[in-house]
Amino acid sequence: MTKSYLDHTAATPLLPEVREAMMPYLGDIFGNPQSLHDWGDGAREALEAAREQVAGLIGARADEVVFTGSGTESNNLAVKGLALAQQGKGKHVVVSAIEHFSVLHSARTLAKWGFEVSEVPVDRHGMVDPDDVRRILRDDTVLVSVMHANGEVGTIQPVKEIAAITGDRKIPFHTDAVATAGTLPVDVIALGVDALSLAANQFYGPKGVGALWVRKGVRIIPLLDGGIQEGGRRAGTENVPAIAGMGKAAELARQHMAERINRLVPLRDRLLKELAARIGHVVVTGHPGNRLPGHASVCVEFIEGEAMLMLLNGKGIAVSSGSACTSRALKASHVLIAMGLPHEIAQGSVLFTLGIENTDRDIDYLLEAMPPIVDRLRQMSPLYDKFMKASRGGN
Repeated sequence: MTKSYLDHTAATPLLPEVREAMMPYLGDIFGNPQSLHDWGDGAREALEAAREQVAGLIGARADEVVFTGSGTESNNLAVKGLALAQQGKGKHVVVSAIEHFSVLHSARTLAKWGFEVSEVPVDRHGMVDPDDVRRILRDDTVLVSVMHANGEVGTIQPVKEIAAITGDRKIPFHTDAVATAGTLPVDVIALGVDALSLAANQFYGPKGVGALWVRKGVRIIPLLDGGIQEGGRRAGTENVPAIAGMGKAAELARQHMAERINRLVPLRDRLLKELAARIGHVVVTGHPGNRLPGHASVCVEFIEGEAMLMLLNGKGIAVSSGSACTSRALKASHVLIAMGLPHEIAQGSVLFTLGIENTDRDIDYLLEAMPPIVDRLRQMSPLYDKFMKASRGGN
């Protein structure tokens, strides 16, 4: 059976060079980076080398990078830690309506702790208007968190413009860059943000490791107590093999980013154009141009995304129906609902995310396999049957 992996937003394959970089720390160099003896020296050197590599990817200082266990942990640390550190100045937090649940749920936890949370709306393309952020800010606002790009619909947000607004008000601004760091050029100084989250498994590194960049001088309260690791900002023995892998993946992403983007954009554009042409009643979601290079998201009307996923999987094609953290929930995406799509259309969400190993052959195979699947599911759909009767004038 032909196999085609088109779900890179859920996980990217580990590059051979990354695996090779990790191997010494799964073997002889096993010491604890905090140990004051020879066994700890090699692990500590690997940790700091990776910190330099990750910092280089995002234009940061190495001592501002905190390693975490995932992008989700980075977002939790940023949202809760930054808000708690500023609560003497106020308890108002602002997030966008389409943030990843690790941001939205962290904000809801803050609400339980006495904070007030405001959500900024988005337009039909999933774009935040900086003026909406400006209008929602208050004298007691202590944190704004707006993602750099949305992993479900691919829309890239005007983070630099929002950061200029929050900077004028001296309000800490965090951006979830899990979808962009390692995929698009990201420079924390140029963006003007105060904190930024990233995760290795989005740019061909290992799962279970992420990082949070926090601008020097910005106060943050740690969520994990019990040790001095990561400058006292994240206690617990560091996952040295994974961190070494993240460092190598960051180095490779920085070196090959332009090449990867130039490869992915034509494949993405072809997929979006030809899929809509071959299958009627397809709604392309996300911004038409300002979107992630390998990201193609659509809603297929009259059927459910999960059914398409299962039948495509039977053909050896891996795709998703929104965020990997919510795709098993069998609910319409909060992102699509915030963009104004009706529930019945949002239920038909399908997300294709391309990677550096994909070629035109993968697009050919998908375009061959998907139309018959959609036709089969629509023949069983009462919504489609009702639509067809209405289009024939009820006969």
